[in-house]
Amino acid sequence: MTPGATTTDGRGGGGSRAAATPAPSPAPAPAPARPRRRAGRSAPYLFVLPALLLFAAFKLYPIAWSFLLGLHRTVGGTETFVGADNYVRLADDPLFWTALRNTGVILAVQVPLMLALATGLAVALDSTLLRGRPVFRLGFFLPMVTGLVAYGIVFSVLLNEEYGLVNWLFGLVGVDPVPWLTEGMWARISLGLALTWHYTGYNAVILLARLQTIPAELYDAAAVDGAGAPNAFRHVTLPGLRPALLLTTVLSTIGTLQLFDEPYVLTGGGPDNATLTIGVYLYQNAFTYFDFGYASAIAYALTVLVGVLGLIQFRLLGEKS
Repeated sequence: MTPGATTTDGRGGGGSRAAATPAPSPAPAPAPARPRRRAGRSAPYLFVLPALLLFAAFKLYPIAWSFLLGLHRTVGGTETFVGADNYVRLADDPLFWTALRNTGVILAVQVPLMLALATGLAVALDSTLLRGRPVFRLGFFLPMVTGLVAYGIVFSVLLNEEYGLVNWLFGLVGVDPVPWLTEGMWARISLGLALTWHYTGYNAVILLARLQTIPAELYDAAAVDGAGAPNAFRHVTLPGLRPALLLTTVLSTIGTLQLFDEPYVLTGGGPDNATLTIGVYLYQNAFTYFDFGYASAIAYALTVLVGVLGLIQFRLLGEKS
């Protein structure tokens, strides 16, 4: 071997070592700019901002302003700060207690009756023995589509004591005319009939949707154990409907406490305040007597009442942990 010759293991001359030096690694890619990251994170909030502004303008602002109005009283066209006097006035106002009692009667009588009818209707509409079920479901839900004022006017015409269709039919079979809208007890019954007609189908559809989620295996197991239809309804259907019953009860309670359109159109709160509800009394104070401070106090008292009743219903009907 001649001097200076290179060997295959690289232990020869310096030239071979220089050739074996690795090439420099490429420079790392630059990190993305931070402003773009921040813009990407804020984009969802920009999309939500218009809805938040509308909610603040048309919901939060009226609620806050109503609370401030409740601390004032209108005297000679000017608002005077009176603190909690409007709320103290509620306790001594016989008309407020009359409205509260009338609303409570509707809540205690009409709402349970309506929900019982809705439950039976939902079970019937879910039965395989019923032909044309979609047609019946649509028919029972249609009253809910009718406007509140429109169907109130229809009922006021149907139940008119002198020329109403109902009394005319009663006359054909020899029954004396019934003072549906001019006598206290009958006016309450008329209001209950109108509410039941309008809302029963709506609640039945909610209950029907829940009823269709109950597994058929539970009914099969109940049949194997010898349970008849009443026991299967009690031990399978009702427990399965519990969440929907809670929902419809809470919604019906809130709607009843806010009841305004039907009594206002049918009877105007009469006769002799027999159908005066909290909603009608609030309206009278605000837009008949222009006592907006007292009307706002009634509204906040109603809000507290709705919240308390809602909590009680959740405790009684909610799922037990």
